[in-house]
Amino acid sequence: MHYGRFGFWYPTDRLDGAGLGELVRGAEALGCSHLWYPESTGYESLALAGFLLSQSSRIAVGSSIANIYARDPVTARNGRRTLAELSGGRFVLGLGVSHPPLVEGLRGHRYAGPVAAMRRYLEGIAAAAPDAANRNEGGVGAADGPPLDDPDRPVVIAALGPRMLELAAERCRGAIPYNVTPEHTERARAILGPGRWLAVEQKICLLGDAEAARAAARKELARYMTLDNYRNNWLRSGFGTEDMENGGSNRLMDAMVAWGSAGDVAARLRAHFDAGADQVCIQPIAAAGPPDWRALGAVVEAAGGP
Repeated sequence: MHYGRFGFWYPTDRLDGAGLGELVRGAEALGCSHLWYPESTGYESLALAGFLLSQSSRIAVGSSIANIYARDPVTARNGRRTLAELSGGRFVLGLGVSHPPLVEGLRGHRYAGPVAAMRRYLEGIAAAAPDAANRNEGGVGAADGPPLDDPDRPVVIAALGPRMLELAAERCRGAIPYNVTPEHTERARAILGPGRWLAVEQKICLLGDAEAARAAARKELARYMTLDNYRNNWLRSGFGTEDMENGGSNRLMDAMVAWGSAGDVAARLRAHFDAGADQVCIQPIAAAGPPDWRALGAVVEAAGGP
């Protein structure tokens, strides 16, 4: 699989089939090597991946993330293997522990010990392999062995805190942090080391007016401001609880959303690369309709091209 510099992250639940096809083609034309999508309350993750993969023969598709409480490890392993093999190795299984409202409130599971839960899940994927040769398939080593990676079928995990990043370094192909700054990217790279893949998400807003851009940022980030995993990571990153009150401070909004001209936004993307990211996954916000691919192309070019 080709791991390009840019990925494209988009909330796919808002699109119908025709819109999803246009999204795949747009991200591909932009020069992105990967299209990333979440799993929330709409489309089922692996079924959606199959449809997205069918819309192209080139771009890779990655779950960011597939909720580990939505399917057991055997199902995740078999789904990953099916999608990877039938797409020529273009599927990336990204896993995450999600958040208590989506795990306990929506699915009726008990949410506790995120790092331990993820470790058990990864060990379950490894244990599901029928023999030792297959056990390392997908970037997860045997429960007591090293993380031997098959680059065509990588498993990556959503990792924000140091312990989850250490688990990614130990057991996975890499990590896919979300809602992070270049400073966090630098810390993540230090923990992962040089041999693990780091793909970070970055929200962008091509509005030059500070008031309008921050209003768009507050609207986009409102649902994340109540989730402990993000709040705790922002606290670790030097923000205070006051930055998360009353819709969020300007400081937090500016850190989470790169806004302004194509050049302004590109500077933030380059900062992630300079900090050690292998790939930056662009997520445009504030667009009333489909992504403005031409404007996004100017950002990618300003950041050094795909």
